[in-house]
Amino acid sequence: MSESRTQVAIVGAGPAGLMLSHLLHLRGIESVVLEARSREDIEATIRAGVLEQNTVDLMVETGVGDRLKAEGYEHHGVEFRFGGRGHRIAFDELVGRAVTVYPQHEVNKDLIARRLADGGDIRFGVSDVQVHDHLTDRPYLTYTDPQGNPQRLDARLVAGCDGSRTSTRGLIPEPQIRTDHFRQYPFAWLGILAEAPRSSEELIYARHERGFALVSTRTADVQRHYLQVDPDDDIANWSDDRIWSELHARVDGEGAEIKDGRIFEKSILQFRSFVCEPMQHGNLFLTGDAAHTVPPTGAKGLNLAVADVFVLARSMDEYLARGDRARLDGYTEEVLPRVWRAQHFSWWMSSMLHTHPGNSPFDNKRQDAELDAVTRSVAGRTLIAEQYTGWPLV
Repeated sequence: MSESRTQVAIVGAGPAGLMLSHLLHLRGIESVVLEARSREDIEATIRAGVLEQNTVDLMVETGVGDRLKAEGYEHHGVEFRFGGRGHRIAFDELVGRAVTVYPQHEVNKDLIARRLADGGDIRFGVSDVQVHDHLTDRPYLTYTDPQGNPQRLDARLVAGCDGSRTSTRGLIPEPQIRTDHFRQYPFAWLGILAEAPRSSEELIYARHERGFALVSTRTADVQRHYLQVDPDDDIANWSDDRIWSELHARVDGEGAEIKDGRIFEKSILQFRSFVCEPMQHGNLFLTGDAAHTVPPTGAKGLNLAVADVFVLARSMDEYLARGDRARLDGYTEEVLPRVWRAQHFSWWMSSMLHTHPGNSPFDNKRQDAELDAVTRSVAGRTLIAEQYTGWPLV
């Protein structure tokens, strides 16, 4: 078995793992990233991406924001539609901030390119990654390289950045140490990617008696739209004509009209919320989807991952450079309040905008009144703007 050594071993080359490796490098800390997928697979998997102002600022300030600034779509507001009319939440006027639409796989491309240019060690295509002795000060990982050879990687700290299908989370015993908080929502999203012109310059969140719809964009020629559907629905039930007809029914009206095109991808996305407490055990630290997931309504997933690793990189630096472990031991306590604020915002947006199974006429009228109250009030619009554009990282 071949052996190697690093300061921080990172499991997973998604945005969390790659950004953590990048931030550690800027602090002079060595890391190795282990990833089951190939670089080509990571960069080709199209994923949504709405970046908070904080995420954008961090990428620019740390030297991975050039393409983001050149190719991302900066949005200074979003539109809530209900009752056939639009109600704009003007981020720039309310909080002086914005969000940027820039797909997650493009973030991955930028981070991979920068890590490799900086001499970073990303080991793609590995398998059977296992973490050992994470409760000691000498943890190590074993894995199989792409050629089938067994490998050992010694480290001082381990970061579990391996997404919602994580293996590292299982190292925190449940229920003795770990508590999992889970919620399954009674609806799902049917998502499409379509070659079509933009229907709107900004995202549209539409509430309709037939169900919620979201209008968003990827590029000038590729659009990403969503429809609320039953969680048990089958994608085979949704022809292209039915999808466009339903989008028109839920969105079109005063000041809005969906523009059709060729649908080249469609899938059904389940709605779940999850939080793992604590997000650490010994010298193992979880980040991003390995520790928590949120419904996509609030656009918080990637941004929470970036916030996690921002805190974790600083905490690891204080320990590895100066021997001060106080912040590292307090990692969970520092990041969890933000995680729960994001859970609340995602739940709140979802509950306001979706048609709930079993709603009575009273329930529907109450939802309309809530949206009216929030969008009519400066305080209500400001609350949405503050949370949507993101809380400060520090």
